Amino acid sequence: MEQENSRNAERINAETAEKYQKYVNPTALNLLRLAGFDRVESEGCGAVLRDVEGNEYIDCLGGYGVFSLGHAHPKVIEAVYAQMKRLPLSSKTFLNKPLADLSEKLASLAPGDLQYTFISNSGTEAVEAALKFARIATGRTKIVSTIGSYHGKTFGALSASGRESYKKPFEPLLPGFSHVPFGDIAALEAAVDDETAAVILEPIQGENGIRIPPDDYLPAARRICDAHQALLILDEVQTGLGRTGTMFACERYGVAPDIMTLAKALGGGVVPIGATMGTPAVWAKVFAENPYLHTSTFGGNEMACAAALATLEILEAEDLPAQAAIKGEKLLSGLRQVQSRYPDLLEEARGRGLMIGVEFADSDIGKLAIGALLKNGVIAAYTLNNPKVMRFEPPLIITDVQIERVLSAFDSALRETQELLDELLA
Repeated sequence: MEQENSRNAERINAETAEKYQKYVNPTALNLLRLAGFDRVESEGCGAVLRDVEGNEYIDCLGGYGVFSLGHAHPKVIEAVYAQMKRLPLSSKTFLNKPLADLSEKLASLAPGDLQYTFISNSGTEAVEAALKFARIATGRTKIVSTIGSYHGKTFGALSASGRESYKKPFEPLLPGFSHVPFGDIAALEAAVDDETAAVILEPIQGENGIRIPPDDYLPAARRICDAHQALLILDEVQTGLGRTGTMFACERYGVAPDIMTLAKALGGGVVPIGATMGTPAVWAKVFAENPYLHTSTFGGNEMACAAALATLEILEAEDLPAQAAIKGEKLLSGLRQVQSRYPDLLEEARGRGLMIGVEFADSDIGKLAIGALLKNGVIAAYTLNNPKVMRFEPPLIITDVQIERVLSAFDSALRETQELLDELLA
């Protein structure tokens, strides 16, 4: 039986790889092979992911922040299944109770005067809506963003993002966007003027390597926007919903935006969903004359809203933002101890809550370490805009025992990487 299962797993891996080669993305397949990820995922539960061969991994990539509740959380699954049996998708003709309930719940949790919500299907859609809303609400077109930022890969979101390698092939992008160094208050102040519609910021830059700004940066951004009657958009797609130790990362700074974007964890790791929140002042300008100025066929469907409602209830009931703060300190402290043992490989470990990055001396060293970590039963990956940085974004429900296993695996991975480098240099 064991041999038969093994043969079946090999067959599934081979057939899936062949279909990727022929029908999906050959280049992506080659990259996955190099990193050792060319195997088929089979099932997940909590912080653990299994492949078709039965190998288990602690998932510290977490779908880039999607799996805050872990894989296949039973309460979210139950809520989605119950809604599916009644009405999975909206007819778009009648009132939608799950949509109304979710919007009310988000308003009760959101900072400041954020009251209204437009529901879409992803983070990049949420950002597209935010940019459109800012232009309509202000009557202006200029958007200020930051170098190294990541807001998505559709045209508007990509125009706001700050890495040229993703943007250059698609130029010309949308006009009116400028980028300044993240965390630099003087540069931001110089870039914003009376023609600026909005400033869009991540409270912590995720894809640029888990970059945390100075404590006075977001308050200064709020002040600068107010001085020029520009809007402040905070992209909390990755930082929001407990990831950094508070429900929203901006809460730490006492700053509330005019527009906020959410996605990733909002669907509980079960159903994709994005959200764009705004103040009454913004909504009045956007939808007062035409309530269908911005729409989405699938956005706000009952099934996704049921998943999001269940997710928010779990986050609150289990106080997962506070748990993320505590567990994050434990994980970050342990990673820094490992870093101190391999100073030639690792330059820094940094983060907030369970949004943590470790920066390698060289991106090639990081790639070797990711492969070695996988062999030791832990999934991680580098950040898109900074390949020198390996991210750790495990589920907020990760246990202390699992954190210890992650730290042990990381230590072993670096030891193996060091030994390999020593052999190559000998």
